[in-house]
Amino acid sequence: MARIEPFKGIRPNKKIADKVASHPYDVLNSEEATVLVKDNPYSFLRIVKPEVDLAKDVDLYSKEVYDKAKSNFASFINDKVLIQDETKNFYLYKQIWGEHIQVGLVAGASAQDYQDDIIKKHELTREAKEKDRMNHIKSLNANTGPVFLTFRQKDEIDAIFSKVMEQVPEYDFTTDDKVRHIFYVISDTDLINDIKDNFAKIDYLYVADGHHRSASATKIKIEREKANNNHTGDEDYNFFLSVIFPHNQMKILPYNRVVKDLRGNDKNEFFTKIKEYFTITETDTKEPESTQCFRMYIDKQWYKLQPKSGSFDDNDSVESLDVAILQNNLLKPILGIEDPRTDNRIDFIGGIRGTKELEKLVDNGKFIVAFSMFPTTIDQLFAVADSGKIMPPKSTWFEPKLRSGLVTHLLD
Repeated sequence: MARIEPFKGIRPNKKIADKVASHPYDVLNSEEATVLVKDNPYSFLRIVKPEVDLAKDVDLYSKEVYDKAKSNFASFINDKVLIQDETKNFYLYKQIWGEHIQVGLVAGASAQDYQDDIIKKHELTREAKEKDRMNHIKSLNANTGPVFLTFRQKDEIDAIFSKVMEQVPEYDFTTDDKVRHIFYVISDTDLINDIKDNFAKIDYLYVADGHHRSASATKIKIEREKANNNHTGDEDYNFFLSVIFPHNQMKILPYNRVVKDLRGNDKNEFFTKIKEYFTITETDTKEPESTQCFRMYIDKQWYKLQPKSGSFDDNDSVESLDVAILQNNLLKPILGIEDPRTDNRIDFIGGIRGTKELEKLVDNGKFIVAFSMFPTTIDQLFAVADSGKIMPPKSTWFEPKLRSGLVTHLLD
């Protein structure tokens, strides 16, 4: 059973919520973030990317950066930019992006559930990134970036969400990327208990996005548990900030690939080697029509790549993923990319940028070949996580992104 808890959220002053809400810390570089905060003193980027208020050459992992996050957070609270709720609440976060709608519960997810694999994972984490998030959490004594969780949809929970959305929202604004953000406060005790009871009937939650945030929060929980002789498991540090969506509302975009060179092959040699693993045909379509099918762009022409029979194990939850098929049958054997996590000859382009971005990168000479992927499905994600395996890097790109700053979770 999954345990979730309400909490006393720290939230933006209603009049400036749209100015406070920011992109997640990990989708912008420091230069991009600095531009965005230039005319906005209330941007939550000043807390999740505090280097925007420091010298350009500052070490992003220095104590100075974490101390600046702490002081900015304190200033936002002192100036009533952020205000803490007096009662423990759940919250509901609705996003509308074109025709796509997703509604998630904002709650404290259990770090113990993460340890016990009730919250399932599908990605590896890197120690350096975990340490960065741990330092940020410790400096603020708070989770500022929500973990994106999902679960197998249940009608009973849909009904509760619909009931909550009958009330007037606390925030309702649209950002420059044309995503509408609607935020509700759930303070009714009976409704809170009903939500907790229904989530307790769920066998598993799944990390969709935010593996480093959830892993670092769990490590901090373990540290505090060891240091607290009176630990009960109910302390706020046992839970981390999350937004939990039903699986049938997930929007996954492709995570495309671009490569800088052909590993010494000319175009004809490259195509000859590809034909050992794939059938190749010229095409005018730039996006695959189904899983286990690819599009390749090179020398101003798109090609369809269809894996040949026997080139992968269709019964293996990882090996049958499109990203694994491409890696194991082309990127590694032909282009020599052994580890896409560390090889600087390959880069990954989120599907939100579209195939025009792939054409641009190849046509301007920065890369020589691009691969347009079919999105990983939520069922594939579940299959990998349920089997206890790990997806290849850059397998999923979720949209729309959750805004940071709409609510913050204190650890005590």
